[in-house]
Amino acid sequence: MIILDQIRRKDYRLGSVAVFLLLGMGVLLAGLWYVQIISSRQYEESQRNQSIRTVRIPAVRGKIMDRHGSVIAEDRPTYNLSAYLEELRPHFRSAWRENRPKRKLSRDESLKLQIEVRHQVVSNFVDRIGLDASMEVTSEDVQRHFSKLRALPLPVMRNLDPVSVARFMEKSDQIPGFDIEVWPTRHYPEISVAHLVGHLRKDVSVKEESTAYNYRLPDFRGVIGLEQTYDDRIRGQPGTRTMLVNHLGYRQSESLIVPSQPGSHVYLTIDLSIQKIAHAALADSGHKAGAAVVLDVNTGDVIALASHPVFDPNEFIPGIDKKKWSEYRNSSPSPLLFRATQERYPPGSIFKIISGLAVLESGVVKTNDFMYCPGYYRLGRRNIDDTAPPGEYDFKKAFKHSSNTYFIHHGLACGIENIIRMGNQFFLGQRSGLLPRQEVAGQFPTLKEVSRNWRDGDTANVAFGQGPVTVTPLQMGLMTAAIANGGRVFRPRLVARIEPADPDAFTEAMTFPQGKIRGQLRVNPRNLEAVQHAMWADVHEEGGTGHRAKIGGYAVCGKTGTAEVRSDGRRDKITWFASYAPYERPRYAVVVMLESGISGGRTAPMAKKIFESLRDRDIELSRRPGGALANN
Repeated sequence: MIILDQIRRKDYRLGSVAVFLLLGMGVLLAGLWYVQIISSRQYEESQRNQSIRTVRIPAVRGKIMDRHGSVIAEDRPTYNLSAYLEELRPHFRSAWRENRPKRKLSRDESLKLQIEVRHQVVSNFVDRIGLDASMEVTSEDVQRHFSKLRALPLPVMRNLDPVSVARFMEKSDQIPGFDIEVWPTRHYPEISVAHLVGHLRKDVSVKEESTAYNYRLPDFRGVIGLEQTYDDRIRGQPGTRTMLVNHLGYRQSESLIVPSQPGSHVYLTIDLSIQKIAHAALADSGHKAGAAVVLDVNTGDVIALASHPVFDPNEFIPGIDKKKWSEYRNSSPSPLLFRATQERYPPGSIFKIISGLAVLESGVVKTNDFMYCPGYYRLGRRNIDDTAPPGEYDFKKAFKHSSNTYFIHHGLACGIENIIRMGNQFFLGQRSGLLPRQEVAGQFPTLKEVSRNWRDGDTANVAFGQGPVTVTPLQMGLMTAAIANGGRVFRPRLVARIEPADPDAFTEAMTFPQGKIRGQLRVNPRNLEAVQHAMWADVHEEGGTGHRAKIGGYAVCGKTGTAEVRSDGRRDKITWFASYAPYERPRYAVVVMLESGISGGRTAPMAKKIFESLRDRDIELSRRPGGALANN
């Protein structure tokens, strides 16, 4: 070779060059060998140590709104202070060295110290930020996140106010491993609709889609109410984010693959302003529990459906604490019970609307027939007291004075079968279908039941709304609406439509038809008019038990009711006022029920407050351009 020849000839200049070239080739060959052999093994090992993590990103839930677009439930952005534990590893190691004792630690001791050190490091950094609130996670929370979800942010402080966010941003360059995360959080601005809307709970269910994700960021599902009934539509479609993590589980990089799709908006028939008035009427009454129902008598639309006491659905986000949950569960009366649809009550004398129609339809008495009522009814050895004073009574007078004697006498003459047939026309003892998971059917005797072991005393009790008859306030609202509108028993409507938040989404809109008739009363129009006029007289004529509901220039028609019940070994009262207005052109039915009430007459003023708000609202709507009353 030329190079070796130059060396042999002792040509030192050329020999030096030759040696330099030889060494360069050696280095080059060594480099190639290292890249191809050694480094390839390292790259292969690194590849093996890295993997993809797929993260499920929950969607923003759709809004729930009243008939005018006022928000009842919505997702709002909340600002959480989150820690990225992989970025705090150097600080974990430093703190470990400082806190580790000189003696050798057992495995359990070492693990315990590691857990304490990680929590302390996170806590110290939070303290450096100088926020007014304290850290919300325990050492166990930090360890759990470190073990399973270290690639994801760990929320250490939630719902930061703007001042706290600004304070963090000022110091963010001094606080490694921390950032402000923006997450949607469910918010309920008006708790008077809590029972209707329901609340959320952290979703811990395992679905088929779970197999497609390594991580699931916190998601929530509806537990009760509309949040549960329409959860699939409100919830939206989740998005997907991928992360590249190393063999220790720490994040290397991330990217958004599929964006989430927001849930659909639900528009209700509820008028939030009337709902608040109805709930306030109950809360301000001085009684511990009650319910109020407001219906459009011509469509069956639910305008308000209130229950008292009530819970705060905001307290269930992100999770209700044990103390508050225990307080809710153990409170009496329970704020978790939706009394408008979920509890059964004896109707008392408001049932005389039905028994009165039954006796008129049977022909055993005419509206202008009089009978003497002594102030009690003698049935066998039993005297049934009458709240009406002794005297001569026709149908209207007996109705407005709420004479038990009159209705028992004619109820027995009419027969329990006719009363039951009339009650069946109002679908008593059956659910309306408004809230499938929050509605009870009530109790109403069947023709088969009365064919055996039935006594006159049972018929007497049913005639004035006692005995084996229980109803919900919603059922009594539907009954009152049917009387007002001429005999149409509607299927109540609570949801008007469901629309996708994104007009370009593939999700289809849903519209729920208005005015679906469940049944038509098969009664003589004259008898129906007699009941309507008697309800007017109960409020407007002297001696009427419902006179406290009278509104000047706005003709309210009503019937009071007081039922006796036994509770915890003592006697108690359920008081009612079933009403509609205005008399000339009926538009609204209002039913108010109070637990431990004084009398039906003392319950009537609450309905009066609701009617006054309805009247004022209609006046306001009629003054708007185009006259919005027809589309309210």
